[in-house]
Amino acid sequence: MTEWQKIKGTECYPLLDVYDGELPDFIVNLAQTRDMQRLKKIGMNCGCEYVALHAEDMCRRYTRFEHSVGVALIVWHFTHDVKQSVAGLFHDISTPAFAHVVDFFNGDHLTQESTEEPTAAMIENSPEIQTILAQLGLTTADVCDYHLYPIADNASPQLSADRLEYTLGNFIQYGVTDKAHIKKFYSAISVGENEHGEPELVFMDKAMAEEFALCSMRCAYVYISASDRFTMQFLADGLKSAVEKGLLTVDDLYTTEENVIEKLRGTPETAAFWQEYTQIREVRNTPEKVEGQYGVQVNAKRRYLDPYVPGMGRVTTWSESYRAAVEAFLSVSFAGWLSIAK
Repeated sequence: MTEWQKIKGTECYPLLDVYDGELPDFIVNLAQTRDMQRLKKIGMNCGCEYVALHAEDMCRRYTRFEHSVGVALIVWHFTHDVKQSVAGLFHDISTPAFAHVVDFFNGDHLTQESTEEPTAAMIENSPEIQTILAQLGLTTADVCDYHLYPIADNASPQLSADRLEYTLGNFIQYGVTDKAHIKKFYSAISVGENEHGEPELVFMDKAMAEEFALCSMRCAYVYISASDRFTMQFLADGLKSAVEKGLLTVDDLYTTEENVIEKLRGTPETAAFWQEYTQIREVRNTPEKVEGQYGVQVNAKRRYLDPYVPGMGRVTTWSESYRAAVEAFLSVSFAGWLSIAK
């Protein structure tokens, strides 16, 4: 058994050994708790991976468990601080089935914070986790809010362990670049002081910072694409309808995607909905709503990165090409009506 196979379920994730050559026992032990293991059955791509139109876009299933362990290892690599690393590990522990789809369900998809609310309670109410935390000399308050630790999380578009991990993970997922090149990006990063006098993950190499930023923009466009916005809203509306009709409960959403899908397939009405959802092959964007058909206007959280280089500032301050790319990204209109192309 390799060092990485100690955390069963991450054997195929290609980036964990990039993040740190060491696998601390406290990460292994906490990752094997029941609440963390649930995340192996929660995807990073918010249900989009079940849709026919994305079948060829995603090379593998990328889970919240892999992402969470990755964040913990990045924080550990750059800080060697147990408290901060555990907070990074737990930052997605309360993520529901289909992840940010439930933010759409809650009407919170532009801030994406509503699904974080149960985090402290889940940690506090887990005897497994509490036993390990006590051994580490930590409390729930120490690790339930990764926003307290700038290396783990900070304000967008700054670079944090969370944003770095899902960006590099999606570089693999979307075929942006390969593991060898990701290693080069990672080796160019260090902890530095940003323009606000705060610690941040910064690039020590100008060329690598610009290349990373431009690559990250490819992911940013995926996050706001018409297909992602539509399918997430479509799934959220279907889940809400099922809950309102008593065919699904909100508590079900905090189990696993396998469990929710099984329940959706369990009644004719929800089975028909799930079938329609998974068979979406094309989303159209029209100026007006298509009569007689489900259609929505969906805004999006515009997520992009603007890495900092000590002595030079943010990439947008000195790279004309990236500044133009960000301006174009921020000008994308969400005014159209989205529907299934039939």
